[in-house]
Amino acid sequence: MSLVEARDGLVRKAFSSVELTTAALAAVEALNPRLNAYITVTGDQALAQAAQADAAIAAGEAGPMAGVPVGIKDLFCTKGVRTTAASNILRDFVPPYESTVTANLRRDGAVFLGKTNLDEFAMGSGNLTSAFGPVENPWKRAGSDAALVPGGSSGGSAAAVAAGLGFGATGTDTGGSIRQPASYCGITGIKPTYGRCSRFGTIAFASSLDQAGPMARTVADCAVMLGSMAGFDAQDSTSVDRPVPDYLAACGRSLKGLRIGIPREYHAPGMPAEIEAIWQQGIAWLRDAGCEIVDVSLPHTKYGLATYYIIAPAECSSNLARYDGVRFGARVAGGTLDELYENTRRAGFGDETRRRIMMGTYVLSAGYYDAYYLKAQKVRSLIQRDFTDVFADVDVLLTPTAPSAAFAQDEKPSDPVQMYLNDIFTVPASMAGVPAMSVPAGVDAQGLPLGLQLIGRFFDEETLFAVGSALERAAAFTHRPALRASDVARAGIAS
Repeated sequence: MSLVEARDGLVRKAFSSVELTTAALAAVEALNPRLNAYITVTGDQALAQAAQADAAIAAGEAGPMAGVPVGIKDLFCTKGVRTTAASNILRDFVPPYESTVTANLRRDGAVFLGKTNLDEFAMGSGNLTSAFGPVENPWKRAGSDAALVPGGSSGGSAAAVAAGLGFGATGTDTGGSIRQPASYCGITGIKPTYGRCSRFGTIAFASSLDQAGPMARTVADCAVMLGSMAGFDAQDSTSVDRPVPDYLAACGRSLKGLRIGIPREYHAPGMPAEIEAIWQQGIAWLRDAGCEIVDVSLPHTKYGLATYYIIAPAECSSNLARYDGVRFGARVAGGTLDELYENTRRAGFGDETRRRIMMGTYVLSAGYYDAYYLKAQKVRSLIQRDFTDVFADVDVLLTPTAPSAAFAQDEKPSDPVQMYLNDIFTVPASMAGVPAMSVPAGVDAQGLPLGLQLIGRFFDEETLFAVGSALERAAAFTHRPALRASDVARAGIAS
């Protein structure tokens, strides 16, 4: 079932939330040992929440997410439940407060199955940097049993949804961390406009870029989740006070007369023919739906990745300075205060996190601030202006989501810069702060999913949902990852 189908079944009383949650927890127990999609499973709490949801449904007081089991990325603080950011430095951290996004989902009756795995502090494109081990994509190449990455940083959420370990999951997107894993795992994910969802209680990576969003099987599922997650929050200075539309109502809306922009700069050198082909197919589908196709230019896109990998590490360096072994989190003693800092951070942070802290500290240091950070902020303004200018002429942009399908865990490039290139199509929208969605559109020759990305105007997620649902109907993506024989045996499923 999709999230919407599960929600409708609960309202019809075709099954209870306790039954649905029990089945979801059984799936987690069976498949999580291999996929490692969840760091912490909260079974008892989930069943208690499910019982409360059943009571609310029976009383006619159900919220829009009442009784639906979902996963929560382990970057959102959950009161009384361990929140790790997939890092050793927060391995045993139990927050005394709740993030606004998870509080909103609780308000609307969602059931939390547990905390999903991610790249440490959301820094990575393959979910290989977690202190709790890598996440495995439930998809397999045809004729191969090689473990594939689910994408990152929200890889645990993407893998959980793709494998049926929950009907949806929260993600965060700093440079593509919702959209890229959604593409790799054959699901839908949306990064809303920066400021649409509160960042309060979300462990920060890069504060001017981080934005929460939903990941689910269908466009309509994401519409329901975002409707609950979004909203103004006075506790977050970057939260924007705008009403939250009925996103679900936008799904299925006519596209007649919409202008779809095709940015020429997204034809990346060396892009696989299969990515180009699925992009051209998406263009044809939207033309058939009544859209006008327009060639456009975003001239500063080529600087997006380089700009991102200056600004994001700089903000990471500032945000992660709070993890010093003094106030909270892990502590490794030293003979002096400096030694305490050094020992704690050496033991607490992984290689990729240390790399980004060092990069960020370098570009913020005396003598380099103007040459790198200040210049990057100026280029970021030009990137944002490109989007503002192009949306004066078109309604939505259509591009590929990622430059390839999922790669194997043992195919990770030794050069970190090659890993960063996985974000080449997603970073510009993050730099501009505009909303963007990935929709599964087909599979490659090896049977792995490929996604198409839709980019919209500021706070116009409704049009993205309208176009996304049309793209979804045209693609008719019904492919699902195949279970291994060992998974079937572990789950006790009849062949």
